[in-house]
Amino acid sequence: MKIAIDARWIFAEISGIGAYTRELIRHLARIDKDNTYVLFFDDDALLDRTVAETGIRNVPSFSTQRLPFGVFSIRNQLQLPGILTRQGVDVFHSTNYMIPLLAFPKGRCHRTRCVATVHDVIPMIFPHLVPRSKKARLYPVYRWVMIQVGARADVIITDSNASRADIVTHLRIDVASKVKPVYCGVSDRFRPAPRPPATDPARPRTLLYVGRADPYKNLAAVIRALPDIRRRCPFPVTLTVAGSPDPRYPEAQDLAATLNVQDDVRWTGYLSDDALMSAYHKADLLVHPSLYEGFGLQVVEAMASGLPVVCSNAGSLPEVVGDAAITVDPYDSAALAHSVIDVLANAALMDRMSEQGVRRAAQFTWARTAAETLAIYRGLAS
Repeated sequence: MKIAIDARWIFAEISGIGAYTRELIRHLARIDKDNTYVLFFDDDALLDRTVAETGIRNVPSFSTQRLPFGVFSIRNQLQLPGILTRQGVDVFHSTNYMIPLLAFPKGRCHRTRCVATVHDVIPMIFPHLVPRSKKARLYPVYRWVMIQVGARADVIITDSNASRADIVTHLRIDVASKVKPVYCGVSDRFRPAPRPPATDPARPRTLLYVGRADPYKNLAAVIRALPDIRRRCPFPVTLTVAGSPDPRYPEAQDLAATLNVQDDVRWTGYLSDDALMSAYHKADLLVHPSLYEGFGLQVVEAMASGLPVVCSNAGSLPEVVGDAAITVDPYDSAALAHSVIDVLANAALMDRMSEQGVRRAAQFTWARTAAETLAIYRGLAS
């Protein structure tokens, strides 16, 4: 088979989708000795970086192609179908929801089979929690596109069973078996490191939040809980927020100022992989009260790094963390504060959560993600 992977979802700042795309390519190159691949890019620098990072430069079954248009361009819809046909592509995989719709007529057979990864349908579930995103502003168009993707793709891959159930419902999938959950993995760079003694009463403690500032991520809940945490803990507690600043959503920073904890919150901006790994090692507890996650990559990365986790009981998170983390109602800031204080004050509990988290995270590997994805490609050829 010839398989085309749309790698235009890898941006300069690696997000969850970019990491998924990069690691899928890296591990497919390691395990697939039978098929050939072409990777589509629209940026020369990102093409070169990805080739270097994934180790495919000397893998003869992998090639790259620079497209002169982006994934959301009208040219993508009009010209990519012809490119797929001329290149004799058997399977096209978009690692996020957008596909060239004309290449895959609804209700008709098409030579090239289509796999689309839909990580979540958050704008369809919680449109009020992504109020300033393009998907919300153009919601009727987004909704139409998503339903078309659901109807035209041969297989939809998603990151969890929780996300699968929502995709089947909101994309009006008639044949639920076409939506296949494939868990994401965690890079083996995220490993435990020695930590300062948790029993030292004078040592300041650091909470870590990793992610965007969109309202559904619920960063405001951490800020809201911080004064109570600081007041009730016998040691200083600060919060580090790791993630690119988003001027569309200043609410968390405004709330920190209103609650007079702005000096206790450090905003790092975007962190590289190495800097993020260092942040996991320096923190005492990851706090992630998101209202919804299709998977929750930062939670698994934290666990793999030996960092205890307190997260919400919403979306895929209970499914992913199992009994290795403490889960709370994301709408209850008092419960969040109580759980954080309980963990920080109990060195034995922190050690136990760290060990359980490492074991739990070991179940999520990119090698497994690639193997299950490859099985889906092969199933389409049979």
